[in-house]
Amino acid sequence: MKIWIALIALLAPVAAQAADNVSLASEVLVERVKPDAQGKPQVVQEKPNVVVPGDKLVFVLNYRNGGAEPATGFTVTNPIPAAVSFAGGEDSQAVVSIDGGRSWGKLASLKVAQPDGTSRSAVPADVTHIRWSFSQPIAASSGGKLSFRGVVK
Repeated sequence: MKIWIALIALLAPVAAQAADNVSLASEVLVERVKPDAQGKPQVVQEKPNVVVPGDKLVFVLNYRNGGAEPATGFTVTNPIPAAVSFAGGEDSQAVVSIDGGRSWGKLASLKVAQPDGTSRSAVPADVTHIRWSFSQPIAASSGGKLSFRGVVK
């Protein structure tokens, strides 16, 4: 079954806190294996037109401080789209939520309550949000990139 996805549907709303002069631009790329000029398999990232269950996605958030002063106290929170299973972040400073953004931590430290009163360790499929909090100011006229991976359900 093919899933036709407009980029708007994949780009979950991103919330940025503080640092009003920092802008965000989001994009989603699909990662596929294609033959190179010599016929050898090569991993490529491209803008998706159609994705199907199992496709690997890379969510990219570009940020830029357009202000004249360093931006401090900047935090970016990105919900994981419902049609996507979280497959990891590429920044060790990121934290995740498994409860809709009510609490945060490293995935390895989070527990999921079970109906019988016990708990189990959280797994990537439990992640509902990812968050980055910048401990250092973002210099004026500079920026960078944040990213995380997902798999289409």
